[in-house]
Amino acid sequence: MERPDESGSEDAHVLPILPLRNSVLFPSSVVPVNVGRPRSVRLIEQACGGAGQPEIGVVAQRDADIEDPTFTDLHEVGTVARVLKVIRLGSGGYSVVLQGVCRMRITGPLGRQPALRAQVERYREPATSDEELDALGAHLRRLAGQLAAVLPDLPREAVRTLGSVRQPAALADVVASNLPVTNEVKQRMLETLDARTRIRAVIDLVRRQQEVHRVKQEISSMVQGEMSRSEREHMLRQQLRQIRRELGEQDEDEDDLEALRERVMLAELPEEVERAARRQLGRMRSMNPAGAEYQVTRTYVEWLADLPWSKTTPDRLDVAQARRVLDEDHYGLDKPKRRIVEHVAVRRLAPHNRAPILCFIGPPGVGKTSLAKSIARAAGRKLVRVSLGGVADEAEIRGHRRTYVGALPGRLITGLKKAGSRNPVIVLDEIDKLGADERGDPASALLEALDPEQNHAFVDHYIDLPFDLSQAMFIATGNRTDTIPPALLDRMEVIEVPGYTAHEKRSIARSFLAPRQLSEHGLTVDRLDLPDEAIALIIDEYTHEPGVRRLDQQLAALCRAVAVRLAKGEDVQVHADERFIAEVLGAPERSRPRRERIGRPGVAMGVAWTPAGGELFFVEATRMRGSGKIHLTGNVGDIMQESAAAAFTYTRAHASRFGLPDDFLEKLDVHLHLPRGSVPKDGPAAGITLYSALVSMLTRRRVRTDVATSGEMTLRGHVLRVEGIKEKCLGALQAGVRTVVLPARNAPDLDEVPEAVRAQLTIRLVSHVDEVLPLVFEPDPVRAEQPAV
Repeated sequence: MERPDESGSEDAHVLPILPLRNSVLFPSSVVPVNVGRPRSVRLIEQACGGAGQPEIGVVAQRDADIEDPTFTDLHEVGTVARVLKVIRLGSGGYSVVLQGVCRMRITGPLGRQPALRAQVERYREPATSDEELDALGAHLRRLAGQLAAVLPDLPREAVRTLGSVRQPAALADVVASNLPVTNEVKQRMLETLDARTRIRAVIDLVRRQQEVHRVKQEISSMVQGEMSRSEREHMLRQQLRQIRRELGEQDEDEDDLEALRERVMLAELPEEVERAARRQLGRMRSMNPAGAEYQVTRTYVEWLADLPWSKTTPDRLDVAQARRVLDEDHYGLDKPKRRIVEHVAVRRLAPHNRAPILCFIGPPGVGKTSLAKSIARAAGRKLVRVSLGGVADEAEIRGHRRTYVGALPGRLITGLKKAGSRNPVIVLDEIDKLGADERGDPASALLEALDPEQNHAFVDHYIDLPFDLSQAMFIATGNRTDTIPPALLDRMEVIEVPGYTAHEKRSIARSFLAPRQLSEHGLTVDRLDLPDEAIALIIDEYTHEPGVRRLDQQLAALCRAVAVRLAKGEDVQVHADERFIAEVLGAPERSRPRRERIGRPGVAMGVAWTPAGGELFFVEATRMRGSGKIHLTGNVGDIMQESAAAAFTYTRAHASRFGLPDDFLEKLDVHLHLPRGSVPKDGPAAGITLYSALVSMLTRRRVRTDVATSGEMTLRGHVLRVEGIKEKCLGALQAGVRTVVLPARNAPDLDEVPEAVRAQLTIRLVSHVDEVLPLVFEPDPVRAEQPAV
């Protein structure tokens, strides 16, 4: 606060102090104030106890939220006010009319009981005038009058006061007190004691308010210009409908058309879409409502009105919350979870970043689809599931053109309509099982939807207008990548979702599956106790899968058995042991190959990748009198046949190394067989397994029973990299194998194998087939001749 001139100051006085929360009182202003706080109520009652119009000090609070302020919570400068009128309110407070008299400054607090009291120094405006001051006052009066003419919220009393106030300094106070500015700005004006400085500051505030009002008017005019046409049409049509209703000329079809028009108007459609909808509505006016074309057009307009062209759901961008939701729903799966958390973090930093297009690849039952559902829950988005298994018609993706009878949009647009949002999580389930026929290729139709450079203007054949898919998060799921077209696969970020180890399955069953099944069947742990031993037994003997779907089914079977007994009125308390499990589930399943005792030369064990996870397979080799022919059976494909030919050629080329004569095949035929002939087999990874069985048969050396192999071999004997290392290691361990021979070029892939699996397996890496035989053969050769087959 500027120090007052000697001519403007007066002797010090003691006044009660009334704090104001959300306003600033200026001299020459008359304002009503509601008083309700206990200390302020006591001040009014004490000050107004006598006759006349008492004076009090009025000071604004620095923080309006403080209920019982002290002097440190008040500004130093305030206003001496005269109490003109006091009205008692029903709530125990008062409504007080105050008139500002002059500025004041608190010089010394004197106490807070029963109300705030302080020594104050008054400052009265000097009654001086000159040409500059008069000119500034006239300019302020003119600007304030112009602003008052355009600001509807300005009090009418303040407008009338502008003409009656003669002193320029008092005029500045009146204008400042009524401007729509913050209390901080008003307090600054109150603390400015120099009249010229204050008037110039108020003139600047008035000009700023005029500029704000001008910008608001321009924006309002622009918006009004865009809306006036549709609003005017809407109002006129409403009036027309009312007139027809009054005249008794109401038409149900016309009513229906007007309702549809209103839906279009309220749908907030993009300009291009709204034009198309209005064009179709105009055509419907000239159509027969009973005609087929009318109904087709009506359905099309309804689709346009119902699609979420501009509706979105707010993203939940809390990284910790997203991780917590994912962990609640799924055990393990760290790589997919980490990728989703990364996406949430990126969206938090760059909200307009495009959503990723992910593809979860893994065996059945590992939780790919349910993981996508958890992602939608973690991100706070709606979920749209599009099942693509067996889809062979392009129109299922892009929709049918409206010229066809019964035409409808494709599955993507249909899902968006159901979701009611244009940024859902769209799950493309079983994308690896898409078909193709004479009706088109649905995989090619997906190229546009899954291309970030194009999907902002995806055109469905039925809608025939661009729809923005760039805000949607696409998550595809499948079991294998080799059946997905390369162009489609290239547009997606592939994330492997591997099978579970036995330890992971036990944890999932204990924490997720068993509690859910007990709840769904109305049981408690008192009725059916599933100890860890029982769960381990079911996993080892009754399920042979990389996922947990079959495990979930077997646990459900146990729960049903207990539920049946309870429904019969028995008092059941079952502790699931081996006898109870066998009684309910029957004999243990042996549907997949397991480690066997190999008692003769010519039999080798390999491990293969399948859509259901890693699985053991056996190669049997035998010889017979003949003319050097090779027979390969077991429902094998072309690639495996070539692998067998390469293994045989390498063996013949290095016959002397195995103690065989160069012409050992002239009087022999060799037969290689892969059991389980009903199961198709193909791929190059069986090369070193075929080679091991062939050499074992020719040299009469047995192969170890605890070793499984996988690797492609060349004619030079090199062992090449193969796929599915993690699944093969899991499958070998679950089948009882303890040593796995793999290509050395697959060493980086071992990082994907869980630590618990690596700790239980001995993994041997080889780069040449000469390194394989010492690892797979038993140390002592077989002396007896191989028995005839």
